[in-house]
Amino acid sequence: MTSWASLTNGKRIKHLRGPDMTQQGLADVSGLSLALVQKAEQDRGELSVGSLLKLASALNTDVAVILGQQAPRRGMERSDRAALLRLSDAVHESALGEWEGIEDPSSVEDLAEARDLAWAAYWASDTATVSTYVARVLMEGQVRFESATGPEREAMASILASTYRVAASCSTGFGQRDLALAALTSAKHLAREAGDPVLGALLESTLSWIYLRSAKLPRAVAVAERAGLAIEPSFSRGSRPELIAFGRNMISAAVAASRCEDAESADDYLSQAHAAAARLGREEKLHGTSFGPTAAKTEAVGIHVALKNFGRALELATAPDMKTLPKTMSKVARNRYKLDVALAQASTGLYDQAAETLIEVGLDAPEWVKHQALPGVIGQRLAKVSTARVRHIGDLIGVPLIT
Repeated sequence: MTSWASLTNGKRIKHLRGPDMTQQGLADVSGLSLALVQKAEQDRGELSVGSLLKLASALNTDVAVILGQQAPRRGMERSDRAALLRLSDAVHESALGEWEGIEDPSSVEDLAEARDLAWAAYWASDTATVSTYVARVLMEGQVRFESATGPEREAMASILASTYRVAASCSTGFGQRDLALAALTSAKHLAREAGDPVLGALLESTLSWIYLRSAKLPRAVAVAERAGLAIEPSFSRGSRPELIAFGRNMISAAVAASRCEDAESADDYLSQAHAAAARLGREEKLHGTSFGPTAAKTEAVGIHVALKNFGRALELATAPDMKTLPKTMSKVARNRYKLDVALAQASTGLYDQAAETLIEVGLDAPEWVKHQALPGVIGQRLAKVSTARVRHIGDLIGVPLIT
Protein backbone atom coordinates (compact mmCIF):
# COMPACT_ATOMS: atom_id res chain seq x y z
CA MET A 1 0.00 0.00 0.00
CA THR A 2 1.29 3.44 -0.92
CA SER A 3 2.13 5.53 2.15
CA TRP A 4 0.69 9.01 2.56
CA ALA A 5 4.15 10.57 2.65
CA SER A 6 5.12 8.96 -0.66
CA LEU A 7 2.30 10.70 -2.56
CA THR A 8 2.83 14.05 -4.26
CA ASN A 9 1.20 17.18 -2.87
CA GLY A 10 -1.18 17.20 -5.83
CA LYS A 11 -2.31 13.63 -5.22
CA ARG A 12 -2.80 14.37 -1.52
CA ILE A 13 -4.98 17.39 -2.35
CA LYS A 14 -7.02 15.34 -4.83
CA HIS A 15 -7.45 12.56 -2.26
CA LEU A 16 -8.56 15.00 0.44
CA ARG A 17 -10.99 16.65 -1.99
CA GLY A 18 -12.57 13.27 -2.69
CA PRO A 19 -15.26 12.41 -5.24
CA ASP A 20 -17.93 14.58 -3.61
CA MET A 21 -16.14 17.88 -4.31
CA THR A 22 -15.16 19.10 -7.75
CA GLN A 23 -12.09 21.18 -8.45
CA GLN A 24 -14.41 24.15 -8.99
CA GLY A 25 -16.02 23.40 -5.64
CA LEU A 26 -12.64 23.43 -3.93
CA ALA A 27 -11.81 26.70 -5.67
CA ASP A 28 -15.08 28.25 -4.48
CA VAL A 29 -14.69 27.11 -0.87
CA SER A 30 -11.03 28.08 -0.64
CA GLY A 31 -11.34 31.39 -2.44
CA LEU A 32 -8.60 30.39 -4.89
CA SER A 33 -8.88 30.33 -8.66
CA LEU A 34 -9.85 27.17 -10.51
CA ALA A 35 -6.59 27.44 -12.47
CA LEU A 36 -4.56 27.43 -9.25
CA VAL A 37 -6.43 24.39 -7.89
CA GLN A 38 -5.84 22.54 -11.16
CA LYS A 39 -2.13 23.40 -11.11
CA ALA A 40 -1.89 22.31 -7.48
CA GLU A 41 -3.42 18.90 -8.19
CA GLN A 42 -1.15 18.49 -11.21
CA ASP A 43 1.92 19.46 -9.15
CA ARG A 44 2.72 22.35 -11.45
CA GLY A 45 4.48 25.20 -9.67
CA GLU A 46 4.92 25.89 -5.97
CA LEU A 47 2.09 26.82 -3.63
CA SER A 48 2.52 29.85 -1.39
CA VAL A 49 1.97 29.48 2.34
CA GLY A 50 -1.18 31.58 1.96
CA SER A 51 -2.58 29.23 -0.70
CA LEU A 52 -1.70 26.20 1.42
CA LEU A 53 -3.56 27.71 4.38
CA LYS A 54 -6.65 28.30 2.25
CA LEU A 55 -6.59 24.79 0.79
CA ALA A 56 -6.10 23.21 4.21
CA SER A 57 -9.04 25.16 5.65
CA ALA A 58 -11.29 24.28 2.71
CA LEU A 59 -10.35 20.60 3.02
CA ASN A 60 -10.85 20.64 6.81
CA THR A 61 -7.29 19.54 7.44
CA ASP A 62 -3.89 20.97 8.33
CA VAL A 63 -1.14 22.22 6.02
CA ALA A 64 1.17 19.53 7.39
CA VAL A 65 -1.25 16.88 6.06
CA ILE A 66 -1.18 18.35 2.54
CA LEU A 67 2.61 18.40 2.64
CA GLY A 68 2.76 14.77 3.78
CA GLN A 69 4.28 15.49 7.18
CA GLN A 70 1.21 13.97 8.84
CA ALA A 71 -1.33 11.45 7.62
CA PRO A 72 -5.06 12.27 7.72
CA ARG A 73 -6.78 11.58 11.05
CA ARG A 74 -3.45 10.50 12.53
CA GLY A 75 -0.47 12.79 12.53
CA MET A 76 -0.19 13.09 16.31
CA GLU A 77 1.71 11.07 18.84
CA ARG A 78 -0.39 9.19 21.38
CA SER A 79 0.87 11.52 24.13
CA ASP A 80 -0.31 14.58 22.19
CA ARG A 81 -3.73 13.03 21.58
CA ALA A 82 -4.05 12.24 25.29
CA ALA A 83 -2.98 15.77 26.22
CA LEU A 84 -5.49 17.34 23.85
CA LEU A 85 -8.26 15.14 25.23
CA ARG A 86 -7.32 16.29 28.74
CA LEU A 87 -7.41 19.90 27.51
CA SER A 88 -10.79 19.39 25.88
CA ASP A 89 -12.29 17.84 29.00
CA ALA A 90 -10.96 20.65 31.19
CA VAL A 91 -12.14 23.44 28.88
CA HIS A 92 -15.66 22.10 28.43
CA GLU A 93 -16.29 20.65 31.88
CA SER A 94 -15.00 23.71 33.73
CA ALA A 95 -17.15 26.03 31.61
CA LEU A 96 -20.20 23.82 32.14
CA GLY A 97 -19.74 23.69 35.90
CA GLU A 98 -18.85 19.99 36.01
CA TRP A 99 -16.37 20.30 38.88
CA GLU A 100 -18.10 18.32 41.60
CA GLY A 101 -15.80 16.59 44.05
CA ILE A 102 -13.29 19.45 44.31
CA GLU A 103 -13.91 20.54 47.88
CA ASP A 104 -10.58 22.13 48.75
CA PRO A 105 -9.25 24.09 45.75
CA SER A 106 -5.74 25.50 45.75
CA SER A 107 -5.07 29.07 46.83
CA VAL A 108 -5.13 32.01 44.41
CA GLU A 109 -1.34 32.20 44.64
CA ASP A 110 -0.86 28.51 43.88
CA LEU A 111 -3.26 28.66 40.93
CA ALA A 112 -1.48 31.73 39.55
CA GLU A 113 1.82 29.81 39.75
CA ALA A 114 0.25 26.83 37.95
CA ARG A 115 -1.02 29.14 35.21
CA ASP A 116 2.49 30.53 34.74
CA LEU A 117 3.88 26.99 34.56
CA ALA A 118 1.28 26.15 31.88
CA TRP A 119 2.49 29.08 29.80
CA ALA A 120 6.13 28.10 30.31
CA ALA A 121 5.33 24.57 29.14
CA TYR A 122 3.48 25.93 26.11
CA TRP A 123 6.46 28.02 25.03
CA ALA A 124 8.68 24.97 25.57
CA SER A 125 6.35 22.91 23.31
CA ASP A 126 5.52 20.50 26.14
CA THR A 127 1.86 19.70 25.45
CA ALA A 128 1.49 17.07 28.16
CA THR A 129 2.62 19.48 30.88
CA VAL A 130 0.41 22.25 29.47
CA SER A 131 -2.65 20.04 29.71
CA THR A 132 -1.81 18.92 33.26
CA TYR A 133 -1.54 22.45 34.62
CA VAL A 134 -4.46 23.78 32.57
CA ALA A 135 -6.75 21.03 33.84
CA ARG A 136 -5.80 21.80 37.43
CA VAL A 137 -6.26 25.57 37.14
CA LEU A 138 -9.54 25.42 35.24
CA MET A 139 -11.20 22.84 37.47
CA GLU A 140 -9.96 24.09 40.85
CA GLY A 141 -10.01 27.71 39.75
CA GLN A 142 -13.66 27.66 38.75
CA VAL A 143 -14.58 26.31 42.20
CA ARG A 144 -12.66 29.10 43.92
CA PHE A 145 -13.99 31.72 41.49
CA GLU A 146 -17.61 30.79 42.18
CA SER A 147 -17.23 31.33 45.93
CA ALA A 148 -14.92 34.36 45.75
CA THR A 149 -15.91 38.01 46.11
CA GLY A 150 -14.24 41.36 45.59
CA PRO A 151 -10.53 41.48 44.68
CA GLU A 152 -10.14 37.70 44.98
CA ARG A 153 -12.90 37.13 42.43
CA GLU A 154 -11.28 39.58 40.00
CA ALA A 155 -7.89 37.91 40.50
CA MET A 156 -9.36 34.47 39.83
CA ALA A 157 -11.17 35.76 36.74
CA SER A 158 -7.85 36.99 35.36
CA ILE A 159 -6.06 33.72 36.17
CA LEU A 160 -8.80 31.65 34.56
CA ALA A 161 -8.99 33.86 31.46
CA SER A 162 -5.24 33.59 30.90
CA THR A 163 -5.39 29.81 31.41
CA TYR A 164 -8.23 29.41 28.92
CA ARG A 165 -6.07 31.44 26.55
CA VAL A 166 -3.12 29.06 26.83
CA ALA A 167 -5.55 26.20 26.18
CA ALA A 168 -6.77 28.03 23.07
CA SER A 169 -3.22 28.67 21.88
CA CYS A 170 -2.18 25.06 22.38
CA SER A 171 -5.29 23.77 20.60
CA THR A 172 -4.74 26.10 17.66
CA GLY A 173 -1.20 24.83 17.22
CA PHE A 174 -2.63 21.33 16.70
CA GLY A 175 -5.36 22.52 14.31
CA GLN A 176 -8.16 22.05 16.88
CA ARG A 177 -10.03 25.21 15.92
CA ASP A 178 -13.35 24.44 17.63
CA LEU A 179 -11.68 23.66 20.94
CA ALA A 180 -9.62 26.84 20.67
CA LEU A 181 -12.72 28.96 20.05
CA ALA A 182 -14.56 27.33 22.97
CA ALA A 183 -11.64 28.12 25.29
CA LEU A 184 -11.39 31.68 24.01
CA THR A 185 -15.13 32.28 24.48
CA SER A 186 -14.79 31.42 28.19
CA ALA A 187 -11.65 33.54 28.43
CA LYS A 188 -13.38 36.63 27.03
CA HIS A 189 -16.26 36.37 29.52
CA LEU A 190 -13.81 36.13 32.39
CA ALA A 191 -11.61 38.99 31.14
CA ARG A 192 -14.68 41.25 31.28
CA GLU A 193 -15.38 40.00 34.80
CA ALA A 194 -11.80 40.89 35.74
CA GLY A 195 -12.18 44.35 34.24
CA ASP A 196 -8.85 44.01 32.44
CA PRO A 197 -8.89 45.62 28.97
CA VAL A 198 -5.25 44.69 28.35
CA LEU A 199 -5.97 41.00 28.87
CA GLY A 200 -9.02 41.42 26.63
CA ALA A 201 -6.82 42.88 23.89
CA LEU A 202 -4.37 39.98 24.16
CA LEU A 203 -7.27 37.54 23.81
CA GLU A 204 -8.13 39.29 20.54
CA SER A 205 -4.58 38.72 19.28
CA THR A 206 -5.09 35.00 19.94
CA LEU A 207 -8.41 35.12 18.08
CA SER A 208 -6.62 36.77 15.16
CA TRP A 209 -4.16 33.86 15.12
CA ILE A 210 -7.00 31.33 15.13
CA TYR A 211 -8.53 33.09 12.12
CA LEU A 212 -5.10 33.16 10.44
CA ARG A 213 -4.69 29.39 10.88
CA SER A 214 -8.23 28.95 9.53
CA ALA A 215 -7.31 31.01 6.42
CA LYS A 216 -9.85 33.70 7.37
CA LEU A 217 -7.24 36.33 6.60
CA PRO A 218 -9.34 39.54 6.29
CA ARG A 219 -11.05 38.66 9.58
CA ALA A 220 -7.67 38.04 11.22
CA VAL A 221 -6.52 41.51 10.16
CA ALA A 222 -9.76 43.18 11.26
CA VAL A 223 -9.80 41.58 14.72
CA ALA A 224 -6.20 42.55 15.51
CA GLU A 225 -6.59 46.07 14.12
CA ARG A 226 -9.78 46.66 16.12
CA ALA A 227 -8.18 45.40 19.33
CA GLY A 228 -5.08 47.50 18.74
CA LEU A 229 -7.09 50.67 18.20
CA ALA A 230 -9.13 49.98 21.33
CA ILE A 231 -6.03 49.68 23.53
CA GLU A 232 -3.76 52.10 21.61
CA PRO A 233 -1.70 53.98 24.19
CA SER A 234 -0.41 57.49 24.18
CA PHE A 235 3.26 56.88 23.48
CA SER A 236 4.23 59.54 26.00
CA ARG A 237 1.95 58.34 28.79
CA GLY A 238 0.88 54.81 27.85
CA SER A 239 1.41 52.05 30.39
CA ARG A 240 3.78 49.22 29.64
CA PRO A 241 0.95 46.64 29.59
CA GLU A 242 -0.88 48.77 27.02
CA LEU A 243 2.25 48.97 24.88
CA ILE A 244 2.65 45.18 24.99
CA ALA A 245 -0.98 44.52 24.03
CA PHE A 246 -0.94 47.17 21.30
CA GLY A 247 2.36 45.96 19.85
CA ARG A 248 1.31 42.32 19.85
CA ASN A 249 -1.94 43.13 18.04
CA MET A 250 -0.10 45.22 15.46
CA ILE A 251 2.16 42.22 14.86
CA SER A 252 -0.89 39.98 14.47
CA ALA A 253 -2.41 42.41 11.96
CA ALA A 254 0.87 42.67 10.05
CA VAL A 255 1.27 38.89 9.85
CA ALA A 256 -2.29 38.43 8.55
CA ALA A 257 -1.89 41.30 6.07
CA SER A 258 1.33 39.75 4.76
CA ARG A 259 -0.52 36.48 4.14
CA CYS A 260 -3.04 38.53 2.12
CA GLU A 261 -0.01 39.88 0.18
CA ASP A 262 -1.00 43.41 1.27
CA ALA A 263 2.51 44.80 1.65
CA GLU A 264 1.42 48.38 2.32
CA SER A 265 -0.83 47.46 5.25
CA ALA A 266 1.69 44.97 6.61
CA ASP A 267 4.41 47.64 6.60
CA ASP A 268 2.11 50.12 8.32
CA TYR A 269 1.15 47.70 11.10
CA LEU A 270 4.76 46.61 11.47
CA SER A 271 6.00 50.18 11.85
CA GLN A 272 3.50 50.74 14.65
CA ALA A 273 4.67 47.56 16.36
CA HIS A 274 8.29 48.73 16.11
CA ALA A 275 7.30 52.07 17.65
CA ALA A 276 5.64 50.33 20.61
CA ALA A 277 8.66 48.02 21.01
CA ALA A 278 11.07 50.97 20.96
CA ARG A 279 8.99 52.68 23.63
CA LEU A 280 9.22 49.56 25.81
CA GLY A 281 12.96 49.33 25.25
CA ARG A 282 13.25 45.70 26.32
CA GLU A 283 11.45 42.37 26.12
CA GLU A 284 8.63 41.97 28.63
CA LYS A 285 6.11 39.25 29.45
CA LEU A 286 2.46 39.74 30.26
CA HIS A 287 -0.27 37.07 30.53
CA GLY A 288 1.97 34.56 28.75
CA THR A 289 2.83 36.98 25.93
CA SER A 290 6.32 38.31 25.20
CA PHE A 291 6.88 41.51 23.29
CA GLY A 292 9.68 43.99 22.79
CA PRO A 293 12.33 45.04 20.25
CA THR A 294 13.59 41.50 19.56
CA ALA A 295 10.06 40.10 19.15
CA ALA A 296 9.21 42.85 16.69
CA LYS A 297 12.37 42.22 14.67
CA THR A 298 11.98 38.44 14.51
CA GLU A 299 8.33 38.79 13.49
CA ALA A 300 9.40 41.30 10.82
CA VAL A 301 11.60 38.61 9.24
CA GLY A 302 8.60 36.27 8.93
CA ILE A 303 6.43 39.03 7.52
CA HIS A 304 8.97 39.85 4.81
CA VAL A 305 9.29 36.14 4.00
CA ALA A 306 5.51 35.93 3.53
CA LEU A 307 5.70 38.96 1.22
CA LYS A 308 8.54 37.20 -0.68
CA ASN A 309 10.97 39.96 0.26
CA PHE A 310 13.58 37.30 0.97
CA GLY A 311 16.58 39.57 0.63
CA ARG A 312 15.13 42.04 3.12
CA ALA A 313 14.30 39.20 5.50
CA LEU A 314 17.91 37.97 5.45
CA GLU A 315 19.21 41.51 5.80
CA LEU A 316 17.19 41.86 9.02
CA ALA A 317 18.19 38.39 10.25
CA THR A 318 21.90 39.04 9.78
CA ALA A 319 21.92 42.49 11.40
CA PRO A 320 24.46 42.78 14.25
CA ASP A 321 21.77 42.99 16.95
CA MET A 322 20.20 39.72 15.71
CA LYS A 323 23.35 37.62 15.79
CA THR A 324 22.57 36.32 19.26
CA LEU A 325 18.97 35.78 20.33
CA PRO A 326 18.12 36.46 23.98
CA LYS A 327 18.33 33.43 26.27
CA THR A 328 14.87 34.35 27.56
CA MET A 329 13.35 33.80 24.09
CA SER A 330 11.07 30.75 24.18
CA LYS A 331 11.84 27.59 22.24
CA VAL A 332 8.71 27.97 20.10
CA ALA A 333 9.40 31.62 19.22
CA ARG A 334 13.06 30.93 18.51
CA ASN A 335 12.39 27.99 16.21
CA ARG A 336 9.49 29.64 14.43
CA TYR A 337 11.85 32.51 13.61
CA LYS A 338 14.57 30.11 12.43
CA LEU A 339 12.14 28.40 10.06
CA ASP A 340 11.42 31.78 8.49
CA VAL A 341 15.16 32.35 8.12
CA ALA A 342 15.61 28.88 6.57
CA LEU A 343 12.88 29.58 4.01
CA ALA A 344 14.51 32.90 3.09
CA GLN A 345 17.86 31.14 2.74
CA ALA A 346 16.42 28.40 0.54
CA SER A 347 14.57 30.93 -1.60
CA THR A 348 17.74 32.92 -2.30
CA GLY A 349 19.92 29.94 -3.19
CA LEU A 350 21.66 29.59 0.18
CA TYR A 351 20.82 25.91 0.22
CA ASP A 352 23.55 24.71 2.58
CA GLN A 353 22.67 27.35 5.15
CA ALA A 354 18.96 26.57 4.82
CA ALA A 355 19.61 22.87 5.38
CA GLU A 356 21.71 23.58 8.46
CA THR A 357 19.05 25.88 9.90
CA LEU A 358 16.28 23.35 9.26
CA ILE A 359 18.26 20.56 10.92
CA GLU A 360 18.96 22.83 13.88
CA VAL A 361 15.24 23.46 14.35
CA GLY A 362 14.28 19.82 13.89
CA LEU A 363 16.77 18.62 16.50
CA ASP A 364 15.86 21.36 18.96
CA ALA A 365 12.08 20.88 18.77
CA PRO A 366 11.37 17.45 17.22
CA GLU A 367 7.72 17.21 18.28
CA TRP A 368 6.82 20.83 17.55
CA VAL A 369 8.32 20.81 14.06
CA LYS A 370 6.03 17.96 12.96
CA HIS A 371 3.04 20.29 13.13
CA GLN A 372 4.59 23.15 11.15
CA ALA A 373 4.01 23.86 7.47
CA LEU A 374 7.34 25.50 6.63
CA PRO A 375 9.62 22.43 6.83
CA GLY A 376 7.77 20.90 3.87
CA VAL A 377 7.96 24.16 1.90
CA ILE A 378 11.67 24.46 2.66
CA GLY A 379 12.19 20.82 1.69
CA GLN A 380 10.65 21.45 -1.72
CA ARG A 381 13.09 24.32 -2.30
CA LEU A 382 16.07 22.20 -1.24
CA ALA A 383 14.95 19.29 -3.42
CA LYS A 384 15.78 21.36 -6.50
CA VAL A 385 19.43 20.75 -5.64
CA SER A 386 19.43 17.30 -4.04
CA THR A 387 16.44 15.09 -3.24
CA ALA A 388 18.74 12.61 -1.51
CA ARG A 389 19.91 15.26 0.92
CA VAL A 390 16.35 16.36 1.65
CA ARG A 391 15.34 12.77 2.40
CA HIS A 392 18.33 12.52 4.71
CA ILE A 393 17.28 15.70 6.53
CA GLY A 394 13.73 14.37 6.79
CA ASP A 395 14.99 11.13 8.32
CA LEU A 396 17.23 13.07 10.69
CA ILE A 397 14.46 15.32 12.07
CA GLY A 398 11.67 12.78 11.78
CA VAL A 399 9.59 14.74 9.26
CA PRO A 400 8.96 13.53 5.67
CA LEU A 401 9.87 16.56 3.57
CA ILE A 402 9.39 15.27 0.02
CA THR A 403 7.90 12.21 -1.69
